[in-house]
Amino acid sequence: MKTSNLFYQSRKRRPEVDRAEGIYIWANDGQRFIDGSSGAMVSNIGHSNPNVLAAMKQQMDSATFAYRLHFENSAAEDLATAIADRTPEGLNRVFFVSGGSEAVESCVKFARQWAVAAGQESRWKVISRFPSYHGSTMGALAITGYGPLTDPFDPLITPMPKIPAPTCYLDRDNLSDHDRGLKYAELLRDEIIAQGPDTVLAFAMEPVGGASTGALVAPDSYYTRVREICDEFGVLLIMDEVMSGVGRTGKFLASDHWSIRPDLVALSKGFGAGYAPLGAMIADEGMVETVLDAGGFAHGHTYAGNPLACAAGLAVLQEIDRLDLMTNADVMGEVLIKGLTDLMGRYSFIGDVRGKGLLTAFEMVSDRKTMAPLPSAMNAYERFVDICYDRNLITYSRRTRGGIDGDHFLICPPMIITEPQILDMLDILDASLDQFTKDTGLDP
Repeated sequence: MKTSNLFYQSRKRRPEVDRAEGIYIWANDGQRFIDGSSGAMVSNIGHSNPNVLAAMKQQMDSATFAYRLHFENSAAEDLATAIADRTPEGLNRVFFVSGGSEAVESCVKFARQWAVAAGQESRWKVISRFPSYHGSTMGALAITGYGPLTDPFDPLITPMPKIPAPTCYLDRDNLSDHDRGLKYAELLRDEIIAQGPDTVLAFAMEPVGGASTGALVAPDSYYTRVREICDEFGVLLIMDEVMSGVGRTGKFLASDHWSIRPDLVALSKGFGAGYAPLGAMIADEGMVETVLDAGGFAHGHTYAGNPLACAAGLAVLQEIDRLDLMTNADVMGEVLIKGLTDLMGRYSFIGDVRGKGLLTAFEMVSDRKTMAPLPSAMNAYERFVDICYDRNLITYSRRTRGGIDGDHFLICPPMIITEPQILDMLDILDASLDQFTKDTGLDP
């Protein structure tokens, strides 16, 4: 492998990509990989979709860049309208960015500027959950709950208050799922009171967990109660749908499953679907008018509303509709969850299978009864990914318990996947789990 001047997160090298199509990616040595995680849960409609590429080519022939302060562009206008048509009533103003961290940071900054404009200057604290992941910029890190990513930078930021994520699958009590959901939601109310209600600006959460909690879904009761608590104290509800949005869970927004209307939404990843860097903040119309009346939103990015990126994003939405991919995510998600649950029945160290639609994950443990994690030194979260990769299946993993312990694996293929392709993927997972068992000496 040739010397590289690039560096990323570690010294680990991977083969060079040659081409990609559908759910597959080919390396330059001819190996074909199944993209079992859609990259980093990005390539929602698969690779090299010809209609998206044609839309991008058409936009390239017109204009690839137009700065928002100098020109409007039809691609951005049309995409904003398409988003507003898919979101709850009144949640219809769109601010474009280039990625998930920017989208979350925009939500936090907009929320604060709205509070100031609305005469609520005392509100500045954003409560979030632990574990959680909301991005890598400084503002997004402040509300992220993942030690290895946040601890080195704590002196540079103002870490925000955290409440426990609703990890009900770890609880060993006699409560029903309904009551467990309420128990975790009440932790938000307790924290708002402890912080001082007049100081709390917002609560930020992923409706279905992403990298930090591995497709965590709370009991239904949790979501409604969280909205009620935010309303009780005048706290804004920010839904981080960077990973869960744009159809991956079977609804355009994952929060739609519970008929929850957020005040602000962050979108990215599957929004541009890997065709162009693209993200968005979706905001309540009344809040936007308040901020604009007070002098405007003091925030922005060079590539905001880039016509080429927006043309790609609009074509992605059109393909999701044309191919009915939200329905496919729902139906294929059930097939995938069943397959993962069957694997759980064969391997005793799989302690939990969870998710919604095609945002799914399984977690390894050392003891199902106690849900104690595997020893950290085993390094299962990297080890198993490498075993799968050697079998030409791409998966995505993180540490489940705040980044320190625990091992979960996100299985999130493109929304175009078919049942035979899911079965192929499950066969590789089965063989990889068998190899992991042999390599580690764990009981199957």
